Amino acid sequence: MPTSKPILVTGASGFVALHAIIQLLQQGYKVRATLRTLSRELEVREAVGKQVEIKDSLEIVGADLNQESGWDKIVENCESVLHVASPFPLLEPKDENELIAPAVQGTLRVLRASHDANIKRVVIVSSIAAVFSGHNGDSRTFDENDWSDVEKNIGAYARSKTFAERAAWDFINGSENTNKMEMVAINPPLILGPVPNKDLPTSAEMVSTLMLGQVPGVAKIKIGIVDVRDVVSALILAMTTPEAAGHRFLCPAGTIWLKDLAETLHKKYAARGYKIRTMQFPVFAVRLLALFDKKIALVANDLEWDFELSDVKIKRILKWSPRPMEEAILSMAESLIEQGLV
Repeated sequence: MPTSKPILVTGASGFVALHAIIQLLQQGYKVRATLRTLSRELEVREAVGKQVEIKDSLEIVGADLNQESGWDKIVENCESVLHVASPFPLLEPKDENELIAPAVQGTLRVLRASHDANIKRVVIVSSIAAVFSGHNGDSRTFDENDWSDVEKNIGAYARSKTFAERAAWDFINGSENTNKMEMVAINPPLILGPVPNKDLPTSAEMVSTLMLGQVPGVAKIKIGIVDVRDVVSALILAMTTPEAAGHRFLCPAGTIWLKDLAETLHKKYAARGYKIRTMQFPVFAVRLLALFDKKIALVANDLEWDFELSDVKIKRILKWSPRPMEEAILSMAESLIEQGLV
């Protein structure tokens, strides 16, 4: 049963956070949500208001994960915290610390403030980027016991997610956690599903690029995907299931080769005039292009990597059940059309 105390959601304008606010309000919770800049408050309220009646159940406050001050007031009197905010850039930054420092320090700020406010449980959104990065070519099923290899060249985003989650567990299991505050980590793969406003999330880039016909074909690369609504249901289950405390959970709907994803879109939208290319490039050609293009070089290591992601633990402990992958793909494409983004 929802309590009278609000649930804190960080990074309210983000793709996952918007859906989290919507689902929490739909389930009768009060929500306090943070924004780095309050100039986006109206935009957030409009996106949420299209899906659920807000009334006086949503409070939006200004908070910057890069700033130490103010977090004690923000977590005050909250029941639980969903720490969703984290930078997810499209391109590799010049300095990886632009990503790593805010991810690690921001997570620790939220945890320390929550601890000092006697919050019982914090749920953080991590990523499979903290699970399997650097294990390219290791064709097996990855699960919650796996961690990314930060000694390898895995890119700033994967390093930021790995360092941030490691730091969070170190805090929870360390001497600072005198209140025995609980934590749960949710580790999603690429998040698809309906985009709630005209703000194109980074995770929609692949679908929008294919829909707009901006690439002549696809590489032989496999990705894990999940619907944003199912990520949020996992967050809420992680918040409310007593047995979840102290665990990390992968939450994949499944894995799919890019060619099959492109064909799913082509089958549905070709008749509507969308020129979605489904040709798969030869592996050697992609490797050759990677020598000249940094963006391609980032994915070249993933070519032909046939991995799977385990959903055994999340289904067993959280009784979680995701939508089919096809629904995650097509609902994102449909929403991009509705929002005028493709």
